[in-house]
Amino acid sequence: MRRQAHSYREDPSVPRFPDDRPVIVFDGECIFCSGWVRFMLRHDRQARYRYLTAQSPLGQALYRHYGLDTENYESNILIENGIARFKSDGSIRTLAGLGLPWSLVNICRILPAALRDPLYDLVARNRYRIAGRRQTCMVPTADERGRFIA
Repeated sequence: MRRQAHSYREDPSVPRFPDDRPVIVFDGECIFCSGWVRFMLRHDRQARYRYLTAQSPLGQALYRHYGLDTENYESNILIENGIARFKSDGSIRTLAGLGLPWSLVNICRILPAALRDPLYDLVARNRYRIAGRRQTCMVPTADERGRFIA
């Protein structure tokens, strides 16, 4: 996976997008993932994050750019300061960005990703069994719409 900051800007297959704030790319058909975004919208009172579905053309381009499966979205992507974070690292950084009490999740970093990611993978592989699959995409409210990248 590419780790160079803003590497997607050099990739002609990735459309330009506003990246001045962190962007969360998520599976818009997954009830579990949409619940995660609902949680973030409720607790991100400073509107720090923007959101993008993996099924969108830009989401697909970013998944391809980072060498991720464009059919099975088993990792959300957090793009912050041009750096993409995946799996447990992305989730921990996302929660930590909300401030207290959520930033206490940083304690999980004492465990190496090699121990955290298998749990993330287990949930990701079974997310449709755990919560189901949406027949329609999550529709943001009028107030939330500006926080989504179309």
